[in-house]
Amino acid sequence: MSALDALLRDAVAEGTVPFVVAMVGNSDGLEWSGSAGDAAARQPAGEDSVFRIFSMTKAIGSLAAMILIDRDKLDFDTAVADVIPDFGRVKVLDGFDGTVPILRDPARPVTVRHLATHTSGLEYEIWNADMPKYMEATGLASILSGSREALFYPLMSDPGTRWAYGIGIDWLGQVVEAVDGRSVERFCREEIFEPLGMTNTGFEPNQVDQDRLVDCLFRSEDGAFEPSEMVPPPTPEYYGMGHALYATAPDYLRFLRMLLSGGTLDGQTILSRQGVERMLANHIGRLSLERMVTVAPTVSADVDIFPGARKTHSFGFMRVEDDQPGQRSAGSQGWAGVLNTHYWFDPRKNLAAVLMTQFLPFADPRFMQLYSDFETTVYATYRSS
Repeated sequence: MSALDALLRDAVAEGTVPFVVAMVGNSDGLEWSGSAGDAAARQPAGEDSVFRIFSMTKAIGSLAAMILIDRDKLDFDTAVADVIPDFGRVKVLDGFDGTVPILRDPARPVTVRHLATHTSGLEYEIWNADMPKYMEATGLASILSGSREALFYPLMSDPGTRWAYGIGIDWLGQVVEAVDGRSVERFCREEIFEPLGMTNTGFEPNQVDQDRLVDCLFRSEDGAFEPSEMVPPPTPEYYGMGHALYATAPDYLRFLRMLLSGGTLDGQTILSRQGVERMLANHIGRLSLERMVTVAPTVSADVDIFPGARKTHSFGFMRVEDDQPGQRSAGSQGWAGVLNTHYWFDPRKNLAAVLMTQFLPFADPRFMQLYSDFETTVYATYRSS
């Protein structure tokens, strides 16, 4: 048994995760695959396990927009309201008069780049206490309701002034539809999933192998795993490119391998090499990712990946600006989904990896230690790649 296999086995045995699937690859193919635990009743976790990948969807949404940019149909600095006039309804929340929200116009237009890099001012209610207060005051539904009206979160700061995690890429998917003319579901299927052979990726459970869909769980106060109801909304009014996808680990690894390969995989070109380079560059300048302090601890712990390290954002991913000792290189990219599906890829060392389970809270400290140990073991095993 390899060190990676042992790590997964022990994590399940010790109750760190209920089950887990992990893979490592490079531009040429798969290096290693492993799994442990039962993903559902009498269903061992494995490469064919289907996960609700939530915010791992965001990178696909960003890629969809990047394809249009690569084809000169869209620009990083296109104002969103120029493409979707109704976006002009979105204002900055400037505090409250009692319980009444005070709104004002933003200091500058929100652009496509702002949406993709979480610098638009749009923030999730999980990490900003003013959002639940606003939602209670106005009756605005959560983005996970699937309602189109739920897209109209207010901005919590002026565009381009800070990084804060939110629903921007749900709007970016709407930009793709407006510019291209196809639904974002059809666009992703025809331009990304089918060319890359991502046959177990889709927006509805009936588009994937439902028999291999994993359980959705949460860790209770006593540490046990219990059923959770947090799932993407079925048949929504629109598909949110911030959260809507189901996928397997091998499918997502193919997506990452395409980026490591400069935009082409198995003869199918998704982006030009220059397009990949532009996508993976730092798009937020001197801004940096901030610690995400939870206001909903049952959904997420505080999030601070590589504390103290300089982290920026490309047009689709968190990007580390310095080498992490024993782990990823400067310029590496990655992110995660709220049910603890995680990934990164390292262009300098030609490595990509996914580590996927399915439980809340996000960034559970025990899981994050496993993720760090997994990454260290990957680099110790494949240091010569």
